[in-house]
Amino acid sequence: MSVTNRVVDLQTRASGSPQSVSCDLSWLRRGVSEIFPDQPDSSDPLENLAQLLATSDRPLRVKLGIDPTGADIHLGHSIPVRKLRAFQDAGHTAVLIIGDFTARIGDPTGKSEVRKQLTAEEVAANAQTYLNQVRPILDFDTPGRLEIRYNSEWLSGLDLSQILSLLATMTVGQMLAKEGFAERYQQGSPIYLHEFLYPLMQGYDSVAVRSDVELGGTDQKFNIAVGRDLQRHFGQKPQFGLLTPILLGTDGVQKMSKSLGNYVGLSEDALTMYSKLEKTPDRLVEQYFELLTNLPLDAMPENPRDRQKLLALEVVTQYHGKEAAQRAMQSAQALVLGGDASGAGAVPEFSLASVQFPAKLFYILGACGVCPTTSEARRQIQGGGVKLDGERVEDVNLTFDSPADLHGRVLQVGKKKFVRLVV
Repeated sequence: MSVTNRVVDLQTRASGSPQSVSCDLSWLRRGVSEIFPDQPDSSDPLENLAQLLATSDRPLRVKLGIDPTGADIHLGHSIPVRKLRAFQDAGHTAVLIIGDFTARIGDPTGKSEVRKQLTAEEVAANAQTYLNQVRPILDFDTPGRLEIRYNSEWLSGLDLSQILSLLATMTVGQMLAKEGFAERYQQGSPIYLHEFLYPLMQGYDSVAVRSDVELGGTDQKFNIAVGRDLQRHFGQKPQFGLLTPILLGTDGVQKMSKSLGNYVGLSEDALTMYSKLEKTPDRLVEQYFELLTNLPLDAMPENPRDRQKLLALEVVTQYHGKEAAQRAMQSAQALVLGGDASGAGAVPEFSLASVQFPAKLFYILGACGVCPTTSEARRQIQGGGVKLDGERVEDVNLTFDSPADLHGRVLQVGKKKFVRLVV
């Protein structure tokens, strides 16, 4: 069976009605690091939440907060969003909170120094791009399945007495237990008082929307627990916390991060996404399947190369559609040197570290060696012989402001000269 046919077959097997998903809790278990609170004497940490799912007489309100502190989302960010979609498919209400207020502070979790504070205009622009990028994941159309809320609705209206009430729920000692704060305190690095407010404000979001379940990465446990405490303080039933793993990047070493260059962005074109994912290290392929797809894990191809191709095809299909994913697969095969579609030959890579940006494409063509001179590069562009990710370049003065704009993209000159640009 071809990779293309196999992904269609597996997608069919993975799909199901909301009713069937609701009865089978395998969707809840998949890709989950921890659920709390659990029962200490239980061998199954899902027991308490599973009981709530089975006995609730209404759809649960499942919260996920995202702070639009940047313009792009990568596959690591998509994991809790995908879990939120699973709750939607099981008949529950997704409450997506855009942290337009909290983003102006920035989550201090894991940070060795204070974040730069953003303007309201920067946050608004980022929020719109975030919504555009999660649209392929979430169900925006079924009535009652999605609430999009902005936490400035309730946080911007808090007066000093209400803020003091929030501050009185936590001690300095408890706050210093938060990841990152203790290290900064011991190192003598400054911790600003507004940073202490962040987990309290995120926790107050749970009070404002009356959350039953909050989703987040494993680094969000402290913030989610604060939400439970505040709900209890305000007379609400404390929410469950459901933590998802932190995704390792395509280098297989560090967590996925745009700054590290080991990311796959949700807004990237189909060929770039496919080209990155088909090179996923073997030891990460199973984790990527579990966290980034709905395909049955017991039905993966045995051949490692086929597994990589199926993973790339499935993920690209989610964000760009089946036809675009198939074209990306065909283009990626065509980019292999010597026409070897088996993947044995690798497209050479060129580091952009030596290029000073802003840079014109004809200069990069000369610098990376696919054209002997910049004059020849200009001639090739004018003659229609240069492609970037399979698209013909027509502007001889095409300029890029940052190496990040080209990371992972493939330059082609003629039929046999290829190079992948990397940061």
